[in-house]
Amino acid sequence: MLIAGVGNIFLGDDGFGVEVANRLAKEELPDWVRVADYGISGMHLAYDLAEGFETTILVDATPRGEDPGTVYVMELDPGAPAAAAAPEPGRGIPLLDGHGMQPDVVFGMLNLLGAEAGRVLLVGCEPASIDERIGLSELVTAAVDEAVRIVLGLVRAVEADDAAGSDSSPSARASGPTEADRQPAAGSSR
Repeated sequence: MLIAGVGNIFLGDDGFGVEVANRLAKEELPDWVRVADYGISGMHLAYDLAEGFETTILVDATPRGEDPGTVYVMELDPGAPAAAAAPEPGRGIPLLDGHGMQPDVVFGMLNLLGAEAGRVLLVGCEPASIDERIGLSELVTAAVDEAVRIVLGLVRAVEADDAAGSDSSPSARASGPTEADRQPAAGSSR
């Protein structure tokens, strides 16, 4: 299992995934779990995903229109067509941007490498601000502990499935998020 914290620490709450990865790196985790801070290095993440992880958990600040600090879990489809594969005017081909961190760009690069991502879950947080500054907002800082709890719960679910001797296919190994995992962080209105 790969737990990938992503985001740009120079853009305020966009550093959420990096902070969660740093906290998780201090936790006692099974040997089969790798925690890494990828920052904005999408190409590095694509190469690591090519190693063949059955389950990957991406942790990132992702605006979805919720209240700032809301934490959520969703399953991504790495096989979906990459919307970012078409170049933006004046920007070149984003698929080849080594600093691009959009999941569809990372999955596109993974596809070019001839590899598959396995099951991919996103533990996301609604940012309050992604302005140029270092440090998370108060609401997103408060959500970090909730995200760590959710990721640890997802790791325990995979471990329990393995202990029970269940099928080792990606969909069987990583049980989906529970209803508790879909709840917003403490302090959110949702």
